Amino acid sequence: QVQLVESGGGLVQPGGSLTLSCAASGFTFNNFAMGWYRQPPGKGRELVAAISPPGGTSYYADSVKARFTISRDNANKVYLQMASLEPGDTAVYYCSAGSYRAVLDGASNYWGQGTQVIVSS
Repeated sequence: QVQLVESGGGLVQPGGSLTLSCAASGFTFNNFAMGWYRQPPGKGRELVAAISPPGGTSYYADSVKARFTISRDNANKVYLQMASLEPGDTAVYYCSAGSYRAVLDGASNYWGQGTQVIVSS
């Protein structure tokens, strides 16, 4: 069974930092690009960051560039390091997997269930 399980979400004050993790299983992790999407309350899903296999190429949305960092390791995990968090970053964050193009286009093969991030004082 393919599984993408996110963790690390929670409540953070503006300006704070948080790192999300995604544990992948059931597919050949090193052959898939990985991505992070987010969905703010009452709004649509948007791409945050993506990383190619084996990690040589990355993409970031303009809204998070220079604040967020996507990475992957050899233990079937992908991470999203978030710094200088703003209230606008409040959302459910989803891990996804697919070809690099599919991830960029929102057509990933696999999706996690999401982890909630709330940025508030």
